[in-house]
Amino acid sequence: MAVAVASGLTYTYPGASRPALDGVSLAVEPGQLIVVLGPSSSGKSTLLRALAGLVPHFYGGRFAGSVEVGGSDTRRTRPAELAGTVACLFQDPESQVVMGRVLGEVAFGLENLGVTPAEIAPRALAALAAVGAEHLAGRPTDQLSGGELQRVCLASTLALEPRLLLLDEPTSQLDPEVAHDLLDLALALAAERGIAVVCSEQRTARVLPHAGRVLFLDQGRVRLDAPRAEALAWLAAHEPAYLPAASLGEPTRRAPGDVLCTVRDISYGYPAGPAGARAGAAVAHASLELRRGEVVALVGPNGSGKSTLAKLATGLLEPASGAVSCAGRAAYLSQDPGRYLARDRVEDEVALGVGGDRRRAHDALAAVGLEEQGDRHPRDLSSGERERLAVAAVLVTEPDVLILDEPTRGVDPVRKRQLADLIRAGSGRATLVVTHDEDLVRGVADRVLRMERGSLVAVG
Repeated sequence: MAVAVASGLTYTYPGASRPALDGVSLAVEPGQLIVVLGPSSSGKSTLLRALAGLVPHFYGGRFAGSVEVGGSDTRRTRPAELAGTVACLFQDPESQVVMGRVLGEVAFGLENLGVTPAEIAPRALAALAAVGAEHLAGRPTDQLSGGELQRVCLASTLALEPRLLLLDEPTSQLDPEVAHDLLDLALALAAERGIAVVCSEQRTARVLPHAGRVLFLDQGRVRLDAPRAEALAWLAAHEPAYLPAASLGEPTRRAPGDVLCTVRDISYGYPAGPAGARAGAAVAHASLELRRGEVVALVGPNGSGKSTLAKLATGLLEPASGAVSCAGRAAYLSQDPGRYLARDRVEDEVALGVGGDRRRAHDALAAVGLEEQGDRHPRDLSSGERERLAVAAVLVTEPDVLILDEPTRGVDPVRKRQLADLIRAGSGRATLVVTHDEDLVRGVADRVLRMERGSLVAVG
């Protein structure tokens, strides 16, 4: 018997001009690992929300057709009543956390399901161990890196032992090794426990080898629903950018210019000192130079200090020792840009950094493929569109030093190629890209730096 069935599902968000899902029908069987692909704003996240019962109960809007999960019609069953059957990892793990400590966060869902107290801690610890995060159990959730937070949220879903596991961009902030382990775990759950896993993902090289079945959504409609071998042939014919072997190309090597940013022997520690960091420091005695016309990629495991170093280089944090100097204007794109939206219109958000200059804002939006979205509210955009909006908001200021933290989070392969071209085009600036996206590193980097445990340990 299918774990979930959607029949003629059509859904429109409040105030939207077209449906986010349009006549979608599918059945999700136990033990399946289904990968959902498609461009930004194609309906992938909305489909997962519908399978969780969050659409329409949480988001409102117009709902037609039906969705049944575990035999319950979601129109008459509230999401809380489905909690023992379905569990979700959302695209923005920052919005999912409710507790101050990691172990409490993973235990929270079990407590709400009425699991006996004696079972809660062992199940929570086992779930953390399954995602390689048991060492984080005692850490404050507000001191985790984006990738660490994503792993904790995944552990919270696994602890519930659901029949249907919904993963929305689960590897977007994970280092490659952890991402592969996560997907191996999803496959093992599907095979060993009969859990159905539906995974929306843009980094297809990571996820397609694990898929048993592939859906491709576009403008809310299902263009493809097929087993993996058949889906790969269809992608090669119709959407080759989504193939695992698709490449962003390689940057044209150019001689770097003058030094625009110097980081000299800096160290920094957060108040509680993240566990595992050397001598309680998030960054320890790090030095680097960023030169005009050069794109530098900063890679390394989750929690190694990459985002902290990026903030120090931009001047958002003050080092405990050492010095940072940047020539001209520096701009920083955060790992979770949705937190910093300040205006009610997309165009106004971009114009904010250039004194309200709408022409420059429109040009910046056009550069990231959002020129038709200028009148929309930023929070009505998909996650990938919000990421591109944030890129436009920093590029429009024409900075001398540009620092991007996970800029391809939620960005589909076609738009990622355009973003790579924009990054490579910045011959007049120095650019540092903090990323776990191996394709982006190959596609834009003139030089690669690696961080481990707060230190720069390798240069390539």
